[in-house]
Amino acid sequence: MPPTLLATLGGAYYTSDAVFTAEQSNIFESMWFCAVRSGDLANPGQFKKVLIGRESVLIVRGRDDVLRAFLNVCRHRGATLCTEPEGQVRRNLRCPYHAWTYALDGKLVAAPNIASLTNSAGEGIDRYRYGLIPVALTEWLGYAWVCLADDPPSFTDTVVGEVTRRLGDPAAIDHYGIDELRVGHRVVYDVAANWKLIVENFMECYHCATIHPELTGVLPEFGRGYAAQYFVGHGAEFGSEIAGFTIDGTAGFDTLPGVTPAQDRRYFAITVRPTVFINLVPDHIIFHRMYPMAPDRTVVECDWLYTPDVVSEGRDVSRSVELFDRVNQQDFDACERTQPAMSSRAYRNGGVLVPAEHHIAEFHQWVVSRVGDAR
Repeated sequence: MPPTLLATLGGAYYTSDAVFTAEQSNIFESMWFCAVRSGDLANPGQFKKVLIGRESVLIVRGRDDVLRAFLNVCRHRGATLCTEPEGQVRRNLRCPYHAWTYALDGKLVAAPNIASLTNSAGEGIDRYRYGLIPVALTEWLGYAWVCLADDPPSFTDTVVGEVTRRLGDPAAIDHYGIDELRVGHRVVYDVAANWKLIVENFMECYHCATIHPELTGVLPEFGRGYAAQYFVGHGAEFGSEIAGFTIDGTAGFDTLPGVTPAQDRRYFAITVRPTVFINLVPDHIIFHRMYPMAPDRTVVECDWLYTPDVVSEGRDVSRSVELFDRVNQQDFDACERTQPAMSSRAYRNGGVLVPAEHHIAEFHQWVVSRVGDAR
């Protein structure tokens, strides 16, 4: 094969149940996974259920205002504790099967005839030992990131390190004040494609001139085929006649307070393995979280984040939302067109990466290093 063309993963990596099971175990259930926007659980007793790999994880705001994560499983007989996707409880979490009841910090606080329950030594039940199973949780950029591993990897080395390697400066993302922003709009997409196809699509811009006329209108350099992610520290510059990151190129909102002159009028894209995309523009942030559901299905939740005043005053965000919503729909349509061909004998040994896509090869190598030849 000529050196300008590199081999991709074979089609089975996008269709195989065995590969997907290996990914659930060795990627989603062993790495830091961005689960929920912290502000969505602002009040004590608010909870949200999130599927991470094969595990249902419960994120809940405690009465002490601390976010915690637990496996969503009752310690008695294994019933699902919270069956609704999200909600609000007054004081406790109560299993609907046998009424075992847990405090918001996971401690077992009540059960039928609990006074008579003893262990094999005749001792009263240990309410923490039989409390909910905790899951590691860290808050960063205004999101709760959880890790199911018994010994979680370093958050600084992995998650923060991914952002630093893309931007070239560990402080660069801090200028955007993402943790202080508010969700101005959210769209949930149900995409009939493998999660890796979505990652690969986001990482390259070889397709931009073909399917993203609105995006290349705002960011003309994308029409040449090289994505911003191809270069460390590079942000794609707005066109000379473009005033803002909006569907028609008109001005958006005031520049975020901490954004530097070097970051103004530029778009930065970041992939945080395994399932997060962060898009930085001067006046708002577009934050994607993926939830791989099956080899051929991925739910993508996309938040548009703005300063608190933009959200509280109900200002019109539709022009900035429409731009990237169109980009998302165009990308996801392309991924859905690609997914069926992953089962074709024509793609049994994969395809090729052209020079503008060579950085995707490192992503493929990383996938193989995590799951091996699980096909």
